[in-house]
Amino acid sequence: MENKLVKNAVGRLVPTIINGQEQVPYMGVNKYKPSGKIHARNIPSNVDYPNDGNKKVSSLKEALINCGLRNGMIISTHHHFRNGDLIANQIFDIAKELGIKNLIWFPSASFPCHDHLIQYLEDGTIHHIEGSMNGPLGKYTSEGKMKGTAVLRSHGGRYQAIQDGEIVIDIAVIGAACSDPFGNANGLEGDSASGLLGFALADSQYADKVIVVTDNMVEFPCIPWQIQGNYVDFTVEIEKVGIPERIVSGTTEITKSPDRLYLAELTAKFCELTGIIHDGFSFQAGAGGTSLAVSEYFAQIMREKGIIARFARGGSNKYLVKILEEGLIDYILDGQTFDLDGVRSMAKNPKHVATSPFTSYNFHSKGNFAGIVDVVILGATEVDVNFNANVVTHSDGYLLHGIGGWQNCLYSKTVILPIPLFRDRMPVILDEVTTICGPGELIDVIVTERGIAINPLRTDLIEKTKNSGLPIKTIQELKEEAEQICGKPEKPKLSNEIVAAIKWVDGTIIDVVRKIK
Repeated sequence: MENKLVKNAVGRLVPTIINGQEQVPYMGVNKYKPSGKIHARNIPSNVDYPNDGNKKVSSLKEALINCGLRNGMIISTHHHFRNGDLIANQIFDIAKELGIKNLIWFPSASFPCHDHLIQYLEDGTIHHIEGSMNGPLGKYTSEGKMKGTAVLRSHGGRYQAIQDGEIVIDIAVIGAACSDPFGNANGLEGDSASGLLGFALADSQYADKVIVVTDNMVEFPCIPWQIQGNYVDFTVEIEKVGIPERIVSGTTEITKSPDRLYLAELTAKFCELTGIIHDGFSFQAGAGGTSLAVSEYFAQIMREKGIIARFARGGSNKYLVKILEEGLIDYILDGQTFDLDGVRSMAKNPKHVATSPFTSYNFHSKGNFAGIVDVVILGATEVDVNFNANVVTHSDGYLLHGIGGWQNCLYSKTVILPIPLFRDRMPVILDEVTTICGPGELIDVIVTERGIAINPLRTDLIEKTKNSGLPIKTIQELKEEAEQICGKPEKPKLSNEIVAAIKWVDGTIIDVVRKIK
């Protein structure tokens, strides 16, 4: 099959075939509707499993062999341990020992702890990665060293790809803080508690073979069970499954930067003056320093006005937990826990609810939570004059971040990006972003330390901010101001070789990442 490039709905040239699979170019927001049936595994039989429910084997190696590990398989893992994950590296150590080649790694995300796997990309144990990449693995990919083409998806897009059969997982390995021998598991109890296991839900439901690995094997039943043992083939108990202290990767502290604090304050004032903050509203903010500060400013406004939010979408953290325990929000609907206070709260507080990418983000479902959220606070590495935004590559073209739930959140009622006007003397607002991860029609407001730009499509917000005293500017004015300070930035030096594809939430190709020259 000839792999031609076609122009998609945002004007990017994208391939029609990736890693031998035919692809659909991005067609526009809400334009692509799938056909066909949800993926189905082969029908299992109860007679193939122990009648006493004990699926425990002696080691992860034995479990992988029993699952039929062989060349070319798709192996999935989840990232609830974030930079404290101890399982993924072990899987591929075992594969190397067994002489297995050309595996496809399908993580829900990777972290710097996974740079151990670069040696296996080099020797052919791993052929390529389909999953959000951070740090060293992204850099390795940008330099064109991976044998196959990387594919990056959002959290919801990953669930969609599994459910639709776009990715058929051969073996899913789920690290759990607590499990029973039958395979019921959770991330809440034990020395390696990491919170929920929602990112592993689709893997458990649709993978051909499923292994649960834990360092806290309890007597049946493991309660609550976030993963149901009826989906699990084998269970393994090892000495240590993850380092919970390292789930706190990146910043989970409120920024101390005066500029970033001003960004957060300006964002909160915008939400207050436009009526976004009202009794019963809902919000989502990330775990970065600026986003955490926005949550704190929201809480101040809510206290002063006697406002109670109906729910906050998480990533949870100690600041969000504090707001819940203070009674300023009714519920946290949590997608992942960013610190140990979040883990504690989820284990003890029935109003701190575990969710999954299916409930929150899956675009091929009968609705999801994203569109119910009143306002979401997100970041970006770059934004352009058409409000298109980039979260995976930097101004030098290097692929250093994953998508996470960012794309899925763009369907919230109001999307706000508080971002600095420039970083390291490089303007953040450009004529054209390096990589389009989200279309501008879904991004409503850009807040910078030198002014706020409202998407012209949001005439309601423009009207509400007239005579408000807020520093409202056009996005073109903000771009020109950045260039007056920093100069016009040079475009990154990229070759024509495609090293990664960026999927939109519906499984279509919205853009590609090209090799660094």
